[in-house]
Amino acid sequence: MLIKTMKLKLMTAMIGLSAALLGSQVILAAAEQPAAEDIQLQKDTVKYKAYIPAKYVLFEAIHGDLNKDGILDLVLIVKATDPAQWVNHEYRGKLDRNRRGIIVLLHEKGGYKKLTQNLSAFSSENEEGGVYYAPELWIEINKGLLNVHYGHGRYGYWNYSFRLHNQDLRLIGYDSSSNHGPYINSQTSINFLTAKKVYRENQNEDVEADPRFKETWSKIKTPPIYLSKIQDFDELSFE
Repeated sequence: MLIKTMKLKLMTAMIGLSAALLGSQVILAAAEQPAAEDIQLQKDTVKYKAYIPAKYVLFEAIHGDLNKDGILDLVLIVKATDPAQWVNHEYRGKLDRNRRGIIVLLHEKGGYKKLTQNLSAFSSENEEGGVYYAPELWIEINKGLLNVHYGHGRYGYWNYSFRLHNQDLRLIGYDSSSNHGPYINSQTSINFLTAKKVYRENQNEDVEADPRFKETWSKIKTPPIYLSKIQDFDELSFE
């Protein structure tokens, strides 16, 4: 009887150990699975390899209709791979500070033809944010416009809108919002085609109430700005 009891306990322990090992393997396998975004990036890297310059890697691929022909065009965000641009951060470890660029391609005859590019327009995704995180870059194509959007969480956002013009993309609009958490301090909107700027200042100091804006309109004198000529979006301010 004693032997049978010992055998039963041993079998139970072995079953428990096997289950624990199996569970650990399942958890480890799940942890090692790449994210959907990483899988898509790997696929896009192979698919658009012919359009990515030497010494650059693909950071993101965006699809949308830029010339309103009903066919999706392609925008590639690429990143330089210069080893000298890696830095050792005191708290964050080794960081890749290589800048990012943009390549705009229009759909043509089953493939793509490059319209324009700017290979160093954007700072890296690993910049300093001070006491807050650095602004997050987000690119989209909407209603024929290329939007370069920077989101800064509780501090607001700013957005640049570009439209096809000859063999480049011209800046036609700028919008920004300066916030303090849910409270909107002010908003700025510029139409570069009409050369008009409106500044909206919130007159309501109650953070719980709806904003009450005072609008100030003005004319601006800015020469045409094209995507391929912008040296650094971080320096492109119209406040």
